[in-house]
Amino acid sequence: MNNFTYTLEHSDGEARAGQLSTPHGTIQTPVFMPVGTQATVKTLDPLEVEAIGSQIILSNTYHLYLRPSADLVAEMGGLHRFMQWSKPILTDSGGFQVFSLGPHSKIDEDGVTFKSHIDGSKHRFTPESAIGIQEKLGADIIMAFDECAPQPTTHAYTKAAMERTHRWLLRCIAAKTREDQALFGIVQGGVEADLRRESARFIAQQDIPGVGIGGLSVGEPKEQMYGMLEETTPLLPRNKPRYLMGVGSPEDLLEGVARGVDMFDCVLPTRLGRNGALFIPEGRLNIGNAKYAREDAPIDATCDCSTCQRFSRAYLRHLFRTEEVLGLRLATLHNLRFLIRLMEQAREAILQDRYQSFMDDWLSRFQTIPHAVREASRAARLNSLRTQGEKA
Repeated sequence: MNNFTYTLEHSDGEARAGQLSTPHGTIQTPVFMPVGTQATVKTLDPLEVEAIGSQIILSNTYHLYLRPSADLVAEMGGLHRFMQWSKPILTDSGGFQVFSLGPHSKIDEDGVTFKSHIDGSKHRFTPESAIGIQEKLGADIIMAFDECAPQPTTHAYTKAAMERTHRWLLRCIAAKTREDQALFGIVQGGVEADLRRESARFIAQQDIPGVGIGGLSVGEPKEQMYGMLEETTPLLPRNKPRYLMGVGSPEDLLEGVARGVDMFDCVLPTRLGRNGALFIPEGRLNIGNAKYAREDAPIDATCDCSTCQRFSRAYLRHLFRTEEVLGLRLATLHNLRFLIRLMEQAREAILQDRYQSFMDDWLSRFQTIPHAVREASRAARLNSLRTQGEKA
């Protein structure tokens, strides 16, 4: 596809630094993508989102289909013009949201019938309609319609959902008409290693420019998620980008990069920010704590975001205590910049062949997951790499 190319610039172990070219610009990977579910990154102007280094944002097909409608967005010139964002956009297929409706959705081989979470009205998505909606929205990267099996569930159900996802991908490929959009397939298989391998092999065989990894970070233990990545990424084409869907905690980004992931998205940093939980190198800071009432220091002295460059913890706490909207904006801006900068640092470390030491040093200070879990995960990963080397 002339409008979409991926170049793997350098690898350090499994960690990868690359460039992803789209009609609206080139993305340097690894990359974190802020989520603009309803054509907006909550509380922020698109110019602010761009100023913190965002290279690409994600919007949600399900929500935009319901409001304001894909037809209206198309009438307004497409998603880029509608929301005044000039850089690349990725839209998910809406599948995860539809299946999250639980008893309000009904799956059959052709698609899914569901009730709107807004007014209870009945709607239907099929692979063909999901592609049609995304073509009207006009994002650079669009996702295949897939079935994300709930967790926990049986091996049999997970297998059936995976196989349906594969059949639906073929229908999505056949339905796609726009040459200026890149369609990614999605690896499924839950937390079943054999199914993850089977799905990865199937997706790798398809003539598509990129691969999503779905169905993870849905409640399973972190070490299990890391294990499923280790079953998946070695089987994916090296010359195509890998996108781990819905993952956004700092430690998971670094662990994902170490396992060969290039792209991430999540609502976590914006949602945490709006609730006064701020990322710092040592973990998370709750700005509502009384000890910050007179603290004349930035959230993070090492951060280059405008929030940290201009405002004190005392002021941020005051804004949250008085429920001023500015507090939500400043916290959101900081959390997003924290993750974007983390990926910039990871990319630099990969290019300099020092990613493992960079990650180990960073995670030794960031106290979110127990050190023992992290060390066990690292040992398993190193053993996996050694095994792969012996097989080669």
